[in-house]
Amino acid sequence: MRWLFSNDAPIYTQLIEQIKVGIVTGGFPRGERLPSVRDLATEAGVNPNTMQRAMTELERDGLVYSQRTAGRFVTEDEHMIEQAKRGLAERHIKTFLASMIRLGFRREEILSLLEQETNKGGSIDGSYGM
Repeated sequence: MRWLFSNDAPIYTQLIEQIKVGIVTGGFPRGERLPSVRDLATEAGVNPNTMQRAMTELERDGLVYSQRTAGRFVTEDEHMIEQAKRGLAERHIKTFLASMIRLGFRREEILSLLEQETNKGGSIDGSYGM
């Protein structure tokens, strides 16, 4: 997994979001055992305590669960994963809309631009690098 961090949010919240993305996109498949906190922290280049905080939050959200001697696993609950996917999408949409409004676009203009872009086929076939 490629880890990307910015200065605009705490690292642990960025870890949570990136792991959620990994779960909803299948990078961390349902039911799969996750690498240890220490291994994930090393891979991401963060303090293990920061990764532990992110994993605790993901556990509380129900996306991962612990088995005492076996480690942490991704939930197999498809509904839970779908909720996480929708939550990520809603957050991205709100950020996008806030940016468009700051640029001075009105609702109708935003919808028109979205329609134009989807008619190009880029966002539908994944050519925007997602």
